[in-house]
Amino acid sequence: MKPTNLKPEEFAGHFATYINQVSNEYSLTEELEISVHRLIKFVQNIPLDKFDYRYAEGKWTIKDILQHLIDAERIFAYRALRFARNDKTELSGFEENDYVDEANANNRSIQDLLTELAVVRQATLSMFKSFSEEELMRKGIASKNPISVRALGFVIIGHQNHHQRVFQERYL
Repeated sequence: MKPTNLKPEEFAGHFATYINQVSNEYSLTEELEISVHRLIKFVQNIPLDKFDYRYAEGKWTIKDILQHLIDAERIFAYRALRFARNDKTELSGFEENDYVDEANANNRSIQDLLTELAVVRQATLSMFKSFSEEELMRKGIASKNPISVRALGFVIIGHQNHHQRVFQERYL
């Protein structure tokens, strides 16, 4: 399954920004695995003095963004699990700025953040591999919008790709 297999009713329009940043070259599970390695290699080549850099006042550092990716992936994966298990409970959104403010990412090493990112992705990948086709097609409501389990997988990848582009354009 590739992002072009998604139907418009599987996700709210604002998620198209992320989903459109996912290549059709690989399947969902292949891209979940490949993309995290691509990001880790990319981050490991960033000069050390850039990890605490902010391109403008009030903007996040690279460490903040890595922690944000970790937190967001956990939340998106949790949503996918709930919906795959046919849980009909509407799930609330989360305030990303509050999470970043509370995470203290800038007190952590870059290696610690990358290790956590890799571990979280491994768990996400294992979970998505365990889902049946029927489970991947299930939908739920999160942040007041419908979204399918498989769309959430592509959102995880596209969200990561989005922030990698931000690194390239604004931090390096």
